[in-house]
Amino acid sequence: MSEKIIIEFQHFGGCPNGPLLLNNLKNALIDCNEITELHEVLIESPESAIEHKFRGSPTVLINGKDIEDMPEPEHPRLACRFYKDGLPDVEYIRRKICAGTLEMVNCKR
Repeated sequence: MSEKIIIEFQHFGGCPNGPLLLNNLKNALIDCNEITELHEVLIESPESAIEHKFRGSPTVLINGKDIEDMPEPEHPRLACRFYKDGLPDVEYIRRKICAGTLEMVNCKR
């Protein structure tokens, strides 16, 4: 098997949508644990937001690419994130993870 898919969950403390999206993300990864690696990144300062090119809280990156293809912001800052169709649900997240690789045989589509 090739390298693991790196999933990065970025958020700041107190974000009301953070726990729900993290729960959705963890449920989406249940069948994909062998080929994914989850990193939780707490964005605690404006400097950290700039360093991580923060798109807002909460954000999911799959191998560095935003789950909704949102580009890196010109001026990253500590801010809430708006998802036009609501927070990504388990199935949406799973489809996004599975879309990039054929090796995810245990990943339910």
